[in-house]
Formats: sequence, C-alpha cells, structure tokens
Amino acid sequence: MRSERFILSDAQWALSEPHIPGTSRTRGVSGRDNRLFLEAVLWRVRVGAPWRDLPPSFGNWNSIFRRFRRWAEDGVFERIFTAVSGDPDFEYVLIDGTIVSVHQKASGAKGGPQNQAIGRSKGGLTTKILALVDALGNLIRFSLWPGQRHDSVGAPDLISGLTFGALLADKAFENDALRKILKDAEAEAVIPSKRDRKVPIPHDVDKYRWRHLVENYFSKIKDFRAVNTRYDKTDTSFVATVNLAATIIAMR
Repeated sequence: MRSERFILSDAQWALSEPHIPGTSRTRGVSGRDNRLFLEAVLWRVRVGAPWRDLPPSFGNWNSIFRRFRRWAEDGVFERIFTAVSGDPDFEYVLIDGTIVSVHQKASGAKGGPQNQAIGRSKGGLTTKILALVDALGNLIRFSLWPGQRHDSVGAPDLISGLTFGALLADKAFENDALRKILKDAEAEAVIPSKRDRKVPIPHDVDKYRWRHLVENYFSKIKDFRAVNTRYDKTDTSFVATVNLAATIIAMR
C-alpha cells in the first residue's frame, strides 16, 4: 500500500527492515506491520503533529505511540540509524550546536524539564542539539543539552573513542581543555582563537572554510518539523525523533 503520506521507498525499507524488531528473522518477537508503523512515526516526525492527529490509515494512535516509546527506550531507532549510515570519512570532523524551540506541552515530564535536556532562556523553552559530522557532512553522532548550556560542555564525550585528523569548530569550542584532548589524540585543532587569548593560536584557514558542512546538516534535519520544534516530553523520545530524521537523510 502506498500513499502521499508515506516516506520510505522499497529500497529504503529493505535497508531498514533487517534491523528492527518483529521481523520474520527475529525469534520470539512479532510485529503485525512494522513498515506501516515506521511510516506512521516518520509521518509524525515530518509534520510535527500530535500523536492523536495521526491519520486513521496508520492504525490506533495510542498503540503506535506506546510502541514508539518502547522502541525509543530500547534504542531501536539509534540502531537503525547506525546500520544505514555509511562509514564516516574521518579526514576531519566538524562539531557545532543548534537550538530548537520546545513546545510548551513538552515540558511536563516527570522530574521537570531540567532532567530532559530542556532549558529556559529569554526565548522560552529550548533544547540544544550538539552534532558531530564527518568530512562529507554526514552525521556521526549527537547529544542533547538544555538550550542555555555552553556548546563546549558536550564536546569531549562526543569525540571520545574516535580517531580523526582534525576537528573543525567555531570559537565557542575554543578552550585549553579541548585543545589538550585533541593534542593527546594527535588531532589538529582547527579552531579560531578568542579575542581574549593573550597569544592567539593559528589555525588552518582553508580547512576552516569547510565548517559550513555542519550548519548545512542542521538545515537538512530541521526540515523535519518535529526536530525543528521539540514536541517530545522526554529526552529519550526526542533522541528517537532526531535519529528517525537522521535515518531518512542518511538513506537519501
């Protein structure tokens, strides 16, 4: 069955299907229609609608939501993204953060928004997506932070365990601690010095021109309305939402 609401091509489904629960190859797990379910959650990620507004053709909205939550908590959507992504080009990597607005109804999770990567600023409720992309502009990994947190806070964890030639970043990441991590890893720091640094540290200006690739990626992923505005109450669900959008981008 095809519809204008559907996103996955047959080729894209073929890439995704082996990595999800409930397939014929997964013993002890059943799924009535995994493809239709995946189309339902992708529709919601694309249009940013409340779960209750899912078109009836996808099935019962509450059943789909509860299944989405189970898969999100089990890390299924992250595994799908990892599986369909190609091998990163580690000649250099690029890091940056982008702010997304948080819908007022997304702030009601147990424990308060501060425990769900939601912050408050003059612009209201916000979440920061900190992303690392490769030399081709493809997403490697990301993390979520409250909107007011400084970009550099999450950088060490985001690059941990990776081997790359250089890190390209703007002045927000200019600090001695990150420079030491890069030096110890024998990776070049392509980061402009801040004005208050007494002795400016030179950087490769030609390489730095490629930093726009990470901003280009943010532009792509914010085409998905449920990423551009956060509607998910929990960080687990929003991570799943971002991974779903990233999966579609990776398969294009």
